Amino acid sequence: MNRKHFTKSGALTRRDFIRRAALGSAALAITPANSLLARPAKSGWPRNAKKYSIYMIGHAHLDVIWLWPWHEGLAVAHSTFRSALERMKETPDLVFTSSSALYYKWVAENDPEMLTEIRQRVAEGRWNIVGGWWIEPDTNIPSGESMARQGLYGQRTFEKLLGRRATIAFTADSFGHAGTLPQIFKLQGMEGYVFMRPGDGEKHLPANLFWWEGPDGSRILAYRIHHHYGSLDQGEARTTREDIRGAAEYIPNHPVPMIMKFFGVGDHGGGPSKAHIRVVNAVREEKDAPAIFYSSIDRYFNDVKQHDLRQLPVVKDDLQHHAPGCYTADSAIKRNNRLAEAAVVTAEKIAAVGSLFWKVRYPKAQFDEAWEKMLFLQFHDSMAGTSLVSHYQYAKHGYGHALDIAEDITYLTVQKLEWQVAAEDPDAQYVLLFNPHAWEYRGLIRCEGNRGSTCFTDDKGRALPSQWILGQAQTHGRHTLLLQVTVPPTGYCQVKGVSCEAPHVASPAVRLEGRRLENEYYILTVSDRGTISLFDKEAGKQVFAGGETGCRAVVIDDPSDTWSHGIRTFADEIGAFDNAEIKPLYDGELQATLRVTTTYGHSTLTVDWSLVAGSRRIEADVKLDWHERLKMLKFSFPVEVADPVPTYESPYGFIVRQPNGDEDPGHRWIDVTGQRDGVTCGLTVLNDAKYGYSVSENDLRLSIVRSPVYAHHEPKPLLQEAEYEWMDQGIQVFRMALVPHRGSWQEARIPRIAGEFMTPPVSIYQGIHPGTMPKSASFLEVDAPNVIVTALKKSEDGDDLILRLVETSGQDTDVTLRFPSNNFRWQGKMRNCEIKTLRLNTDTGSIREVNLLEE
Repeated sequence: MNRKHFTKSGALTRRDFIRRAALGSAALAITPANSLLARPAKSGWPRNAKKYSIYMIGHAHLDVIWLWPWHEGLAVAHSTFRSALERMKETPDLVFTSSSALYYKWVAENDPEMLTEIRQRVAEGRWNIVGGWWIEPDTNIPSGESMARQGLYGQRTFEKLLGRRATIAFTADSFGHAGTLPQIFKLQGMEGYVFMRPGDGEKHLPANLFWWEGPDGSRILAYRIHHHYGSLDQGEARTTREDIRGAAEYIPNHPVPMIMKFFGVGDHGGGPSKAHIRVVNAVREEKDAPAIFYSSIDRYFNDVKQHDLRQLPVVKDDLQHHAPGCYTADSAIKRNNRLAEAAVVTAEKIAAVGSLFWKVRYPKAQFDEAWEKMLFLQFHDSMAGTSLVSHYQYAKHGYGHALDIAEDITYLTVQKLEWQVAAEDPDAQYVLLFNPHAWEYRGLIRCEGNRGSTCFTDDKGRALPSQWILGQAQTHGRHTLLLQVTVPPTGYCQVKGVSCEAPHVASPAVRLEGRRLENEYYILTVSDRGTISLFDKEAGKQVFAGGETGCRAVVIDDPSDTWSHGIRTFADEIGAFDNAEIKPLYDGELQATLRVTTTYGHSTLTVDWSLVAGSRRIEADVKLDWHERLKMLKFSFPVEVADPVPTYESPYGFIVRQPNGDEDPGHRWIDVTGQRDGVTCGLTVLNDAKYGYSVSENDLRLSIVRSPVYAHHEPKPLLQEAEYEWMDQGIQVFRMALVPHRGSWQEARIPRIAGEFMTPPVSIYQGIHPGTMPKSASFLEVDAPNVIVTALKKSEDGDDLILRLVETSGQDTDVTLRFPSNNFRWQGKMRNCEIKTLRLNTDTGSIREVNLLEE
């Protein structure tokens, strides 16, 4: 077997590597891994070539962020567009294709005369707008709502600046594609999809033109680019002749006798060069050549539809695996993305409700600013962790800005509500809690306060279990207060605290004894190695196979580059964190916590395990001080079940995969469910920061950190004497929760638990003042436990409210949505895994269904 060398565009055999190395680095970087086009073309044209059509797609892939900062990418976009406009003047039939609405916003702001030229070419049909999104993002890691907003901001910007929207989705360079995308694209007005990765060696597809079907049944016509999205250097124009002939050779293997051939300088921009155009013009005049012509992607899809497409294969799967190291590379951007997405959506919900019920101004411009920054930072080479180390400092500030906006809006909005709820006892402490979820919240909340109060009651005077623990400040009597509360759906309640002689005692209590935690449901025991056992008291069984094997911190040898090109699984174990130091942190009426500290090499891992009274969730606060290189850390949870079925949360959905050890992307949770003594049961692991997972048989693993060199791309070797920037060195923190369950994860209501885990109720201190609003109220609720209100916002135009509902368990459902405070109501049906957007006229109360563009 030939040794393989990997590039951003695919894989090279050793023979091709040596041949192309002789041509220079630019030639090296574009050989495809996924088609017959890597082979030298035969002399002359294939038999029957004149029956074929080759659509020449002039294109410039723009990595606005990659091996250069974003502001260089801005300059590259401008020069690329100027070049394309000049080539169009020289070549009257040339057509240029481009995506990414953000680039046109930049042009509008910096060169309005250029925008006028582009508008004219768009109107002529010679400048083809594709993609429909703000940029070409990573299509595994952003949330479903982020993908919805990519289209909302992208399509509206295209229409505003260019007078039309995209009809074909396009993310040529993204490293994998969530299986829920077909529904999202269709709800954004797009009927086709063009992508390039994964290649044929990474994902076998029955054809490169196929129907791609999402879990809800939505279908979209998908096209995999079987060669490349363009060239990286103008010198590659010399290969265009060979590639066109290779495209003709490939057509007999294609479902229709027509194919797209992309050309133009890319990555650092450029587009079709004069040299490219000379070659294309010469080749299409050759004897026996196919019909070769400049075209748009739109025209190709329209022409394809003239054929009988009923026999095209149907693919019901996500599209993986290219560069699976990207699910974990650069921990900071992954966690900041997760936190910022949740914070901005929560702020929108609270501000939207506040605008309707307590007359808060809805700050749309600030939300636009936050979303546009987040959507930009989700660009595929940014979100994947494959850019420069300096970019990730910029990204940290960018996500921080979005988080600042969200936090300011959230607390200022709830503060205005708090001022209208009476808090009049000068000897009491008052806290107002706001629940952003459309179901009742029952659980623990944390807030800071002075440890003067010892008895707490809810809005109806009922005693609340409480516990004071060490606070963030170590002076002036400040502590952290734990309260067990019930908060109405999308609503609030007031908590009052006073001094009393006989504080309420929670029952039943948690217990901490030595290295063991216990509540009503579980006994958690820590071993000398730092692993845990978890005994399910109701089932009378251990959750983990082998007893004390849970959360083993496994170190993997990982010599791969930043992308992990050519890798399917990370399984080469070389050690584990060990030598546990165990100490008690809290032993109270509501929560008991053990701190477990272990070490490996130069690194230290600290996990604070907590059990809470009345809770079926085991929580962990994790702090990792990592100083390893070319290694990976995974947490291993061997679930004690037979016939394991892994399920991963994905953008606005979930996907069931095989337990074969492959590294796969997931969102807030992963579940393994199977059989134990004839009973269905399983374990869900949730987290607030990670996206890489694997399951081998019953061993569920969460990928914590990788440590390659920043922006290292094989086949370049790492030099022993060089000083590199190594990824993820130092301290990082994240949260994790384990949810054992009897029955399925759907019955355990895992999507609701994930929502509460990421976004607990907002708590805010109340001063002493009068007020006219009640001490508790609910503004929105949904009755179906498998339907989540994932977004609530003001409409992009007008003064309506937009509500997004997602069916989360794969079941057709009848659902009722109620606004209890003003009797607005909607009843309807949802298909399994359906995304449904509703538009509420706040004057009349009428509610109608719209698409993701709010139409």
